[in-house]
Amino acid sequence: MNWVWLDPTKLIMKQVRRPMNTLFRLSVKFFPPDPGQLQEEFSRYLFSLQIKRDLIDGRLNCSENTAALLASHLVQSEIGDYDDIADREFLKMNKVLPYQERVQEKIMELHRRHTGQTPAESDFQVLEIARKLEMYGVRFHPAADREGTKINLAVAHMGLQVFQGHTKINTFNWSKIRKLSFKRKRFLIKLHPEVHGPHQDTLEFLMGSRDQCKIFWKNCVEHHSFFRLLDQPLPKSKAVFFSRGSSFRYSGRTQKQLVEYVRDSGLRRTPYQRRNSKIRMSTRSLASDVLKQNLSFNDSLRAPVCPSSVTASFHSLHAPSLPMRTETQNQPLNLQQMQQPPRAPSPTQQDSMQNSQSTYAFPDSLTAIDSPQLSPFNAKGALCLSPSFQMSTLSLPGQSPSPLHSPILNEVGTARLEEDEEGRRKRYPTDKAYFIAKEILTTERTYLKDLEVITVWFRSAVIKENAMPEGLMTLLFSNIDPIYEFHRGFLKEIDQRLALWEGRSNAHVKGDYQRIGDVMLRNMCALKEFTGYLQKHDEVLTELEKATKRVKKLETVYKEFELQKVCYLPLNTFLLKPIQRLMHYKLILERLSKHYAPQHRDYDDCREALKEVAEIAAQLQSSLIRLENFQKLTELQRDLIGIENLTAPGREFVREGCLYKLTKKGLQQRMFFLFSDMLLYTSKGVTATNQFKVHGQLPLHGMIVEESENEWSVPHCFTIYSAQRTIVVAASSKVEMNKWIEDLNMAIEMSKKCQEKSDLPLDPSLCDRSNRSSDEMSLEQESEDDMNSSRCSLDKQSHHRANTTMHVCWHRNTSVSMSDHSLAVENQLSGYLLRKFKNSNGWQKLWVVFTNFCLFFYKTHQDDFPLASLPLLGYTVSTPGESDSIHKEYVFKLQFKSHVYFFRAESEYTFERWMEVIKSAASSTGRMSLLVPKGPAEMNGGS
Repeated sequence: MNWVWLDPTKLIMKQVRRPMNTLFRLSVKFFPPDPGQLQEEFSRYLFSLQIKRDLIDGRLNCSENTAALLASHLVQSEIGDYDDIADREFLKMNKVLPYQERVQEKIMELHRRHTGQTPAESDFQVLEIARKLEMYGVRFHPAADREGTKINLAVAHMGLQVFQGHTKINTFNWSKIRKLSFKRKRFLIKLHPEVHGPHQDTLEFLMGSRDQCKIFWKNCVEHHSFFRLLDQPLPKSKAVFFSRGSSFRYSGRTQKQLVEYVRDSGLRRTPYQRRNSKIRMSTRSLASDVLKQNLSFNDSLRAPVCPSSVTASFHSLHAPSLPMRTETQNQPLNLQQMQQPPRAPSPTQQDSMQNSQSTYAFPDSLTAIDSPQLSPFNAKGALCLSPSFQMSTLSLPGQSPSPLHSPILNEVGTARLEEDEEGRRKRYPTDKAYFIAKEILTTERTYLKDLEVITVWFRSAVIKENAMPEGLMTLLFSNIDPIYEFHRGFLKEIDQRLALWEGRSNAHVKGDYQRIGDVMLRNMCALKEFTGYLQKHDEVLTELEKATKRVKKLETVYKEFELQKVCYLPLNTFLLKPIQRLMHYKLILERLSKHYAPQHRDYDDCREALKEVAEIAAQLQSSLIRLENFQKLTELQRDLIGIENLTAPGREFVREGCLYKLTKKGLQQRMFFLFSDMLLYTSKGVTATNQFKVHGQLPLHGMIVEESENEWSVPHCFTIYSAQRTIVVAASSKVEMNKWIEDLNMAIEMSKKCQEKSDLPLDPSLCDRSNRSSDEMSLEQESEDDMNSSRCSLDKQSHHRANTTMHVCWHRNTSVSMSDHSLAVENQLSGYLLRKFKNSNGWQKLWVVFTNFCLFFYKTHQDDFPLASLPLLGYTVSTPGESDSIHKEYVFKLQFKSHVYFFRAESEYTFERWMEVIKSAASSTGRMSLLVPKGPAEMNGGS
């Protein structure tokens, strides 16, 4: 009852003991990261058959919506364009999902959208969707850990995976594994010492039997050889007297060899055609198709293909351009080259554990390579990244700063993309109310993804390491889980309403659904029930921060999680999203109510919904102000070295930014941080980390600020006199200087009016130069010891995110105030934009999210993490000029020095919205200081 892969080097008769009781099945063995990069259409077809079988068998676990979408593409591939009768007949006779009856209408609705899609394109879409699922290519092998907990092991292109149920709880990359072995029923993973330390380098799992253990071990050996080795491993030489361990080795080409084989030999592909879709529908069912296709490649549905075309499936960018079959003209042709940087050889093999034990040490005679990061290539304009692309968008020291490490963009199929966009513009509604409602939908999608960073990804991280105290675990997830579930249902309802509004429904009901007010009113009333949960977010954020300081394991997990791609913002930022979302609803409903005339049928519902959400927002406004301030202080606490207890009660963040400090060496770049009670200035060490070392701490009490351009003959210069020291600084522009002076004077006035001073004493090590004269202070030379100690301290810290506002301000030579942060939160926006290719007339469709002064680019709205980011501070936004030679409507231009980008919106409303939010974040004139003095109670954290 075990599935075992046949060894192609041995006769089948020698491998099968009881032929009458044996079931043979053709299956996919190695699942590459992106099966859409398979060059042969027939190979893609075989992979789509595997996905189809996994859906039927329930192996490809996914949401019902995703499963319905996959099924709709499979139906399109089988019977062609949508026909209500044909669809129902086909789904009645063929099973594509275990719960097909429940989602049949959804499958048919989605199938209607695929009109004109060829079978090859449908196969491609199936693979494109499937590859993003966590269970793609996963084959469970039941096991138990040392504590007896039941788990499932799986092997994939990147390494070994551990699942608990259907939740992945751990991954061991090939680069971390030193040796794989098994002894009887025990499966052993030996890790490199630097991964878990020299005393915890072996993991043990117990499987059902020795046979199951050996089957999984062989599978791991083959996967490692195929995906990681340059050449086919040599067979193990047989011992003369004693046999020690297994001699099993992978036989066949490695992935690298397949790529080179296609590139060097220039294989001639055998074109084939499918027969009429009606014949396909009447002659085969999906169940029989799986069996027939597994037994014979040259059945009645497809013409035979060259066997070599099935083997050599991958195609390099430098391979000769070969003709596809004639019926498909927009098929992906040139794929990105799979660049695979060589890795250093593994350490020398250690002695085998025992004679009865089989081992597989990663060969040091063969150079292992990283699994290629294959990016999807889509004729409709997919975003392709080179393997060297990093999420960081800022340059390292010594490199010219680039505002965006732009990915490699494909320019194939762009004409068709423009035609599709033009057709879509004509099909969809043009009413402004529709686009306002669509903004609710697009931003809700992003909001739900942001919640999943906490409810799914962070939960998985802390559970895997058992890092969070039980009380905090209950407090955090009992508050955010109900909110997440509510918004899942809300998003589904909005999506359904927009589908009806767009006309994807029967004509006689269309007019009743061209509104959104009733949906918003119903859900805003329901949202009132969650006010209690939202009011606890203050407690959640505070307790989480305390726990990270108290529990070392939680602090480690927290920091490591913030470095993952899915956590594209500081982690505690995501905890503020539920309250901030209320403000978004309020602003959008205000725009919608303003647009409608009082006699419009949707006006009353919108006004009532606005009243409901405004009431909730008013209750939580003071809490949001405290939380945003606390979040900013904790973020700075992690990024600054040399300052303790930055989150002291009563302290408020005012402004951060880059100024040039006058020293004996001249003007030196420094990062300044203004709070309600003090001013800090810091420097950035030339190290691998991104933290800043504090060099000075000046109290605001008794501080005086004066312009001093004439005195020092330095443009935009002003002097800061404090009780302990005097410094001279220069801003990058007159506007920047005025904003700093204004905020400094307001903060000084606030500190005077504050009745209770901060309990935090100034760090004496940062104030020990107070005995010098003012003139000496203004030209002080920071010692080399300070800089060296900064570098040593920095080297000991973990890596930090490089696209936070402080790092962008440092590189762009600008500043940001707390009011700017609040304004950026209000102006969050999401949606699809077309980005113009450089030196081409083609446009590429991207999902774009604006938040925290930054644009984040995704391939689709379903992606879990961004592929690139563009910090907007310092950019200017405008419409294209005549010299840009762009003759399209709704296009805006982003420019920073020589870096220019063009984006195109889908309507006048969305164009105006993108221009509005980008202006608010990009230019200095768009970000005005709104600091207002507060009363003593508020200064000390009172509500």
